[in-house]
Amino acid sequence: MIEFLEGIVVDKQPTHVVIQCGGVGYIANITLISYSQIPQVGSTTKIYIHQNIRDDAHILFGFYEVAEREIFRQLITVNGVGPSTARIMLSSLTYSEVIDAILMQNAGLLQTVKGIGAKTSQRIIIELKDKIGKIGIESENILTPLHNTNKEQALTALVNLGFSKNTSETTLAKIIKANGDLGVEELIKNALKMM
Repeated sequence: MIEFLEGIVVDKQPTHVVIQCGGVGYIANITLISYSQIPQVGSTTKIYIHQNIRDDAHILFGFYEVAEREIFRQLITVNGVGPSTARIMLSSLTYSEVIDAILMQNAGLLQTVKGIGAKTSQRIIIELKDKIGKIGIESENILTPLHNTNKEQALTALVNLGFSKNTSETTLAKIIKANGDLGVEELIKNALKMM
């Protein structure tokens, strides 16, 4: 198994990167988050690898941070979440946002990812909420407890105003992540500006 590749970036695209190591170029599928962190072509870098071995192909998935790779590995253990879906999820959300969504049981945030429906998001939460703490990765972004009454009241108000629950949850999560704990009125005002 390959743990990581360290070498010169030969090609860098939003979907993949080619790293030259010892005269051999390795292509690895990457997330958009890793794409933004990997240095430009010609630079030396190190990416952490998950190797997916199938009957018809050996596919490398590269991650700039080891924590992102570990979340990827946890996601692909969930029935219905393959490597492509996990990569899309980690391109749409940072690994910290995925951890937050799982620990806070925020299925709505997971459902904002293309290909993740209600059943799959619930399955991800149920199967991974206990495993996340065991793999030694903690979210830096958990700013609110599971039952934040200000957030719940703001969510109820936005839904009563006619906004969808999923959109409202996602917007409120972004506001709380950026600004910390705000009052109900401030949460609603900021959410209305963003929607």
